Amino acid sequence: MHTLTTLTLLASLLSLGSTSPTPALKKRSFEHHVRRQINRHPRSGSDALIKAYNKYGFTLTARQTSNSTRGSGAGAGNATGSGSSTGQVPAVPEPNDAEFLSPVVIGGQTLVLDFDTGSSDLWVFSTALSQRTIGGHAAFDPSKSTSFKAMTGASWQISYGDGSGAAGVVGMDVVNIGGATATRQAVELATAVSQSFVKDANNDGLVGLAFSQLNTVKPTKQTTFFDSIMPQLALPVFSVDLRNDSTGSYLFGAIDQSKFSGTLTNIPVNSASGFWQVTSPAIQIGNQRVATPNASPAIADTGTSLLLVDPQVATAYYKQVPGATNDATVGGFTYPCTSTLPDFGVALGNNYMAMIPGSEITFAQVDTGTCFGGVQSNGGAGLQIYGDVMFKTQYVVFDGGAKQLRVAPKKR
Repeated sequence: MHTLTTLTLLASLLSLGSTSPTPALKKRSFEHHVRRQINRHPRSGSDALIKAYNKYGFTLTARQTSNSTRGSGAGAGNATGSGSSTGQVPAVPEPNDAEFLSPVVIGGQTLVLDFDTGSSDLWVFSTALSQRTIGGHAAFDPSKSTSFKAMTGASWQISYGDGSGAAGVVGMDVVNIGGATATRQAVELATAVSQSFVKDANNDGLVGLAFSQLNTVKPTKQTTFFDSIMPQLALPVFSVDLRNDSTGSYLFGAIDQSKFSGTLTNIPVNSASGFWQVTSPAIQIGNQRVATPNASPAIADTGTSLLLVDPQVATAYYKQVPGATNDATVGGFTYPCTSTLPDFGVALGNNYMAMIPGSEITFAQVDTGTCFGGVQSNGGAGLQIYGDVMFKTQYVVFDGGAKQLRVAPKKR
């Protein structure tokens, strides 16, 4: 039961500020399984938060900057598809769900990439980098691909607020993801990468799945892998099933009815910004639903680990967690690991509340007895980022044909 103080705090959220902002071929679907690589290295909540802030250019505090050990990346691509199909690939979690990685075959060479609905480049480590930089990464070698063709005069560059980034040249090649194949896909080959990417040894690059207008290739933007293969898919969609410390999947061209409960709710997307952006006019803490008509718009981003919400929302949530504090040393909200957390929900559009059980909010352990929350503040950036903390409880269909999300709770 909520106290008067709680209700007053929740009611204050009403004042949140925001801005809105070939026919003869039989079409199929492809599934790509994604699993998280579980190893002995503990994940860092502050690193995940810094990575998300850098990715979107959010302002870091001095404490967060001093704690930064790695940056974030984004990807893009351009191509034309052939054939008609569906495809599925595995989504494999990195340590404690910091990111989900999947095998991708480019010009006959397999690399492990991060599928990112918050960017639009397909970029990879390449043999143009020094062996010291490549380290334990798999690097694409264009000389070993009989289908690779360099794109004369084309280049790309991605940079972030902390100075991390990558850049390189571009070529066209065959890209196969779980059987879904683009025969002339733009692949961005890294000739320079920052140390933040070098340190992420499990990840050889990214597959951007936002809208193609965010692609960074110059002088001509290139299309994403999804846009390239969409005409050949049985349905113009890809479905995301990410799981907590377990193998999930990306399914191109189909919807797996066995993965979710009830029916899918259609949520309009504002694609003008290039993101899968939706309105989020309400939240729920425990059983208390509160309208937030002035909340910042939100984007669905598989490439971000955390759920970044407006500051007032984060504060309201952690007011209900015993012992929680916004820890300047760590750079985010922490609490005793013994605390019982309430369920938390964020609205996607006007008719759907994506609920996350309190038992699935904790992202990482900071030290003995202290935990870091998977829900954190966006620092007042004016954009909310709904990352993997949400995806692990929701089955999300990205509908490129209708430019909408289709969402339902996962079967538990």
